[in-house]
Amino acid sequence: MEKNDQVRLTTDCIIFGLDESQNLKVLLIQRGHEPHKDMWALPGGPVQVDESLRRAALRVLAEETGIYDIFMEQLFSFGKLDRDPRGRFVTVAYYALVNLLDHPAEAKADTRNVEWFDLANLPELAFDHDEILTKAINRLRTKMRYEPVSFELLPERFTLPQLQQLYEKVLGHELNKRNFRTRIKNMDILRKVGRQANVAHRPASLYSFDQKKYEGYIESRREDLLRRGVDFGG
Repeated sequence: MEKNDQVRLTTDCIIFGLDESQNLKVLLIQRGHEPHKDMWALPGGPVQVDESLRRAALRVLAEETGIYDIFMEQLFSFGKLDRDPRGRFVTVAYYALVNLLDHPAEAKADTRNVEWFDLANLPELAFDHDEILTKAINRLRTKMRYEPVSFELLPERFTLPQLQQLYEKVLGHELNKRNFRTRIKNMDILRKVGRQANVAHRPASLYSFDQKKYEGYIESRREDLLRRGVDFGG
């Protein structure tokens, strides 16, 4: 395979999804061409000269998987000299956490297949995508420890056990129930909206996320109150 002597810029997308059981998964594509034909990889592709990095990431994701209109954050740039056998490639990675059921994926363009994989059961990945994915997992878990980024993945009305289960799935370990509830309530960004109905057990309280109050904390630069509340690292 002949190598190109130019530096080329690409973008890769790490899309994490939570299924109905709140299991954390990642979206992978099966490559339809060389290099690494038939191997699984992160969705990715070249950045055009007339588009921003974020716009390129959104376009590539839509072209390869049919998923569009999601919010992605920039993760990191990866540029090892030997990361692609075709020559010098530098990629800027973007990541997102979405509700899997709200974003059905479909193989597009030259993609052979697309599938959500459980993080505990991943196939061998092409290029350096295992390194990129590991970086994204660590970033997601760190971010979730310090910012309440998970609420959009829950139903509009949810219980505290549902919320705790979501955090445990993403963080990868169990949390102390009392400590979790104390920290969440101290954040003061939940509204109690009633109790469960038509359940066999004692009905649990239902809550909703107060988006306006959360945004008010951010605007008033009181992020420290939120971060102290949601730091479940200890």
